[in-house]
Amino acid sequence: MTALPRAIAGRRSQAALRLLAAAGLAAILGGCYQSREAQNDFPSDFRLRHPITLKEGERTVEVFIGRNRGGLTPTQRADVLSFAQVWRREATSGIIVDVPKGGPNDQAAADSMREIHSIFVASGVPRHAIFVRPYRPSDSALASIKINYSKLVAEAGPCGQWPKNLGPGQDSSYTDNQPYWNLGCANQRNLAAMVDNPADLVQPRGESSSYTARRSVMIDKYRKGENPSGKYDTHYDTGKISDLGK
Repeated sequence: MTALPRAIAGRRSQAALRLLAAAGLAAILGGCYQSREAQNDFPSDFRLRHPITLKEGERTVEVFIGRNRGGLTPTQRADVLSFAQVWRREATSGIIVDVPKGGPNDQAAADSMREIHSIFVASGVPRHAIFVRPYRPSDSALASIKINYSKLVAEAGPCGQWPKNLGPGQDSSYTDNQPYWNLGCANQRNLAAMVDNPADLVQPRGESSSYTARRSVMIDKYRKGENPSGKYDTHYDTGKISDLGK
């Protein structure tokens, strides 16, 4: 009677060993299977490693005020005029003007501020979009009228970070020929700096209406069976290759 319990116990121990072996093999196989992104600790696409982000920045122009001079110089007038024209296109806020107060330049600052106001109004800047606030300059610094507004700014980076060694090693990013971290950062940063309207990186602009006068002429020519292309009666298309040196 003692042989039967021993046989049953032996079979149970063998089954337990088989289960343990199967579980160990499954764990080993599961450890071997990893996705490519899991092997690399950063994404392989440079647009994901160095994304271009939008944030709110500032555009600032300083108009330096002399103690015995009133009004703006020709260069300062050009700076203020360019500032007002660009504000209409890219600003996301009103214009904030910081005027020095409590110093020897108060009268010169007041005269210059009147001229700045006139340039803004002539450029189409509404009066309610101009906010003037005084500030007290330090005694050692040259007083200036500071003009600024908020705008969208596109940025990427910072670049020049090397978290991995580029030389031979046991790292999977080297053995699997993965791109290094800093690759593509300069391109993203340059693109963010060169784009005219940062909002174009997020969504397309709305379509503007077509040129009605030209469209009417083309449709009328098409209806008559004529060539709808334009005709140039000047020397626009009569250029010749120079024969200089022949």
